[in-house]
Amino acid sequence: MQITVLDGYTLNPGDLSWEGLQALGTLHVYERTSPELIVERAKEADIVLTNKTPLTSATIALLPKLKYIGVLATGYDVVDVEAASARNIPVSNVPTYGTDSVAQFVMALLLELCHRIGSHSQSVHRGEWSEGNDFCYWHYPLTELAGKTMGIIGLGRIGLRTAELAAAFGMKVKGYARTPKPNLHSIEQCGLDELLRTSDVVSLHCPLTEETAGMMHRGNLAKMKNHALLINTARGKLVIEADLAAALREGVIAGAALDVLESEPPKSGSPLFGLDNCIITPHIAWASREARTRLLHTAVENVSRFMKGEPFHAVNRA
Repeated sequence: MQITVLDGYTLNPGDLSWEGLQALGTLHVYERTSPELIVERAKEADIVLTNKTPLTSATIALLPKLKYIGVLATGYDVVDVEAASARNIPVSNVPTYGTDSVAQFVMALLLELCHRIGSHSQSVHRGEWSEGNDFCYWHYPLTELAGKTMGIIGLGRIGLRTAELAAAFGMKVKGYARTPKPNLHSIEQCGLDELLRTSDVVSLHCPLTEETAGMMHRGNLAKMKNHALLINTARGKLVIEADLAAALREGVIAGAALDVLESEPPKSGSPLFGLDNCIITPHIAWASREARTRLLHTAVENVSRFMKGEPFHAVNRA
């Protein structure tokens, strides 16, 4: 079978191996594929793997040999699953590879907001400590997490792991999920409004759906405490960036840390750029070498199981 990877660079910029896929068929790996090149590159493929390159219904219709689609991520909104199902094409994702890495990154963002370690280190390298009169100084308020409340929106694997890490810092944990989860004794489950009103930190871990898109809008941001912090490592479109920028400028909330944005890469004129109380990282919470290794291993297993007639991690019925 011919296997085509449309956008392999972010998963494997050179530090991993494609050998597992090479053993399963004739492999073509492209670092990136623009929309106008998808059909040309995938028209002979039996199996197409994609991370963020979209496979729309129109594109799928132009790939007559296509038998399987593998998403190199957990979220699979880049694929028109309904169109794939109509042609009996299984679509698989990789659901569990990044749980520990993303949860760890949430805490890294939170600790950066609490201590501004990078900024203080840079100030020392600039000579400010050497030129100072005191044995210590700080440019930002320093915040202790113990006793504060972490509010987690979305209680899937990553949300629950983040809750465990927050508890290890001595934080109280509240959680909100559209469907309450049973047997979560360490998390106080509550409604969204209560979570926003009572949390010192709000961390987003829910999928992007019609219901959740834009959920962090001006009205919901206004419900948060004025010293509260917002963290988003889930999907950029959960947050209305113009509303968040206004909330940060006006002191409605104290700070935000975002690993995802509405548009990726973002437009140069983002209203969040230049705000001192907004930390932005380039969608890297998932990208530890360990997590990417697990992702690639599972993607290979998904393809192997498909070829044996045992679709694995399928998100549709085909």
